Amino acid sequence: MGGAAFALYSVGFIYGRVAIIILLYFLTPVWSTLIGRYVMGWETSRLRVLAILTGLAGLIVMLSADGELPIPRGPGEWMALVAGILWSVGTTGMRARSTLGPGPSAFVFATGAAATLVLAPFLEPVPSGLHVLDMIEPLGTAFVTGALWWGLSIGCLMWATIRLEPARVGILLMTEVIVGAVSAAALAAEHLAPLEILGGGLVLCAGVLEVWPSRHRSRPQAG
Repeated sequence: MGGAAFALYSVGFIYGRVAIIILLYFLTPVWSTLIGRYVMGWETSRLRVLAILTGLAGLIVMLSADGELPIPRGPGEWMALVAGILWSVGTTGMRARSTLGPGPSAFVFATGAAATLVLAPFLEPVPSGLHVLDMIEPLGTAFVTGALWWGLSIGCLMWATIRLEPARVGILLMTEVIVGAVSAAALAAEHLAPLEILGGGLVLCAGVLEVWPSRHRSRPQAG
């Protein structure tokens, strides 16, 4: 599920605005808290309830910024939302049950990502007129960056995921929200409307609220 989540999240950038895709994905602390409380039976503090309400309020404000119903629009936004939910389910399972090391975990992660290839025919037609020589350079780039991204960084992420609470993992990954928004503005000339900025700020606040109670509470026991 974690691999499929990252693949959907990555592909979602092609079909939506970068900042919105990132913010929709990083509602993960909300979903992780709900799963931990109602599926795993973990304790939920008042601050975590406040984090959930703040995150959901941010989602509604952000998606209704143009005066329409607060639901994702377009395949990119739906992919990001589904990816965040899948990541929350996956990290909860890893936290509670996983005994794999970072190497095998990264392999399973990449396998889950590859499974999302089944969606490819529904998103874009197969390119025509391509020759083998045309594919050498992009495939070489894909393998090199893939070795660094999926091999090194995902291995580190999987090592950390089985040692941290799912919500805390989502919080630590939230640095991508700031980097992504700045990069989108600088490189793709994307700018958020005031209400979208407000909604995004609420999502970030939900993440901050989520991390506070975990400092004062023992980690949930696996079992």
